Amino acid sequence: MTEKISDKELILKHLSPPKEIPFSTNEYRQRLNRVRETMTREKIDLLFLSAPESLFYISGYQAEWYQAQSTKLWPPASGTAVHVDHDNFIHFDTEEEEILSRFTSISTDTRIYRETTETTGMPSWIAKELKKEGWLPGTVGLEMWSYRPNRAVSEMFQSALEKEGCKVVDGTDIVREVRAIKSPQEIAYIEKAAEIADIGMNAAIESIRPGMTELEVYGEIVHAMAKAGGENPGIPVLVTSGPKTASLHALSSRKKIQRGEMINVDICGVYNRYHADIARSLSIGKPNPDVAKVVELSAKAYDVIAKLIRPNLPVAEFNQKMKAYYEEAGILQDKWWVGGYELGIAFPPDWVGEFVYDMEIDAGDQLFVPGTVVNHESNFYLPHKAGTSYQINTLIFTEEDARIPGEIPNDLIVIER
Repeated sequence: MTEKISDKELILKHLSPPKEIPFSTNEYRQRLNRVRETMTREKIDLLFLSAPESLFYISGYQAEWYQAQSTKLWPPASGTAVHVDHDNFIHFDTEEEEILSRFTSISTDTRIYRETTETTGMPSWIAKELKKEGWLPGTVGLEMWSYRPNRAVSEMFQSALEKEGCKVVDGTDIVREVRAIKSPQEIAYIEKAAEIADIGMNAAIESIRPGMTELEVYGEIVHAMAKAGGENPGIPVLVTSGPKTASLHALSSRKKIQRGEMINVDICGVYNRYHADIARSLSIGKPNPDVAKVVELSAKAYDVIAKLIRPNLPVAEFNQKMKAYYEEAGILQDKWWVGGYELGIAFPPDWVGEFVYDMEIDAGDQLFVPGTVVNHESNFYLPHKAGTSYQINTLIFTEEDARIPGEIPNDLIVIER
C-alpha cells in the first residue's frame, strides 16, 4: 500500500506559483558580473547578502517579513552568497519561505534550512554548506551597515565563518555601489513610479477638506496609488498639517485639518520596488502673504534646476548654483534642508539610498553620471510659525538628457473648500 504524502510535503515539493520576476535573466546576469568585478577590486572572495534591497537586486527575491525586530526564536539569517569565481549564487532560506523563494527569485541553487538535533543554528549551517561547496575559507564580506541581520546574528555569522578560517570584513558598499547606476529598464520603472506618485498627490489635492483627519487623507492617497498598481513605499506616506508641518518626519495621525492651515504631503510612488519621490505644500484657503512668498521661492528652485541639470553635471556645480539661487531669493538662512539622496530599490523601513549631496558636503569631483536617480528637497521654515515648506522632486540622469518626471506643479497649492 502506497504511503500517503502529506499536504505539507506535496506543497513544498511541487507547488510553484507563476514567477514574479521584474527583469530579464540577462539583466540579472549582468548585475551579478558587476558585483563580482567589484568584489575582485575589493579583494573579497565571498559576499553574503542580507539586506532586502541586495537580495532583490541580485535575484528578484522579495518578502513581506524579514524578521527585523522579531523574536529570538526566528533570527534574520536567510540570505544569498556570491563567490567571486562562480557565475551562480546560492540562496539560503527557511522552510517557511521555500515557496516564496521559488517564485520571486531566479535562484537555481536554493538551500532550505531544516532544524534537526544535529543543527546548531542557521548561520553555522550556512557556513558548513559554503565550506562543503568549496567556497571557504577566504575573505568574506558581510553587509554590516544593513539593519538585517542585527548585531547578535551578524556576530553569529562572523564567529561561524572565522571558525572555518575566514577573514570577515564589511562588504556593505559592494551592491550599494553597483546598484547606484540604473539600467534603462530600471529608469523606466522609476518613471512609472513617478506617474503613480502624481496619482497619489492628485488624490490628496482632490480629497482634502476642513475637518478631515490626516489619516483620512493618507488613506485616499494609498488607495489611489494601489489602484494604479503602486506598491507600499519604504517610508510611510506623510500627511501633516498646521504646526506639525514644522516636523518633516512626523507621522500622519487623527489630527483634524483646519481651515487656514498649511498641509505637507510627501509620498513615493513605487513600481517593482523602485521609488520616485514627490512632496508639496498645500493650504486650506489663502495663507498669509509672507508664508506664500517663502513657499513660492522654495518652489521656484525647480525652474533653476530644470535649466541646470544635464548628464555628467558636476555635483559641486549644482550645489554652487543652487546656493546662489537661495541666497539671491533671501531664504537661505531659513533652510530646513536643501539637498538630496539616491532613489531606487527600497523596502521598509527606508527609501534613502547611499549617495547624499547638499550644499554643506564637499562633493569633490563627483558627477551626476548617466543612470543616477536622486531626489532634490527644497525645504524651508516659514514665517509667523506657520511650519515648514515641503518641496521635493525626483531627478533622472540618462545618457541623452536629465529631467524631472511628473506633472504636479511646484507652486503652492491653495484649496478653496
